[in-house]
Amino acid sequence: MNENLHTFRKEKQAVWRFAIVGAGNTAIDFVVFFVLAALSVPAAAAQIASYGAGMANSYIWNRRWTFEVKRKANIGEFLRFLAVNGLSLGASLAVLLAAERLAPLWLAKMAATMAGMAVNFIGSRVWVFAETGK
Repeated sequence: MNENLHTFRKEKQAVWRFAIVGAGNTAIDFVVFFVLAALSVPAAAAQIASYGAGMANSYIWNRRWTFEVKRKANIGEFLRFLAVNGLSLGASLAVLLAAERLAPLWLAKMAATMAGMAVNFIGSRVWVFAETGK
């Protein structure tokens, strides 16, 4: 029972840390996106560039702080990170392109961000930064 409580608390902590890191990533993403949008860059291109900026911040903070990975970084982990972020980008881009036809751009961007974050957390937790050797 004590081990289950410890696991629950650790997972809860990871969710909160992921949210905090995500807020920083989102701030970076939004600033880059709306600067590019103000410069008349098409929404899809602005989304790709802004997502990439947030992604760089994400890898470092989620690896070190959110999931507290102790093992040395390796190419396999980084490739899994890129794959999960590619899926997350695809989900956010699909939502953005669909939602911008129905809602203001800021609301479409919010919906896209939420979709991307859900895909990213699940992929990061169960595949990219999963503990090995259990």
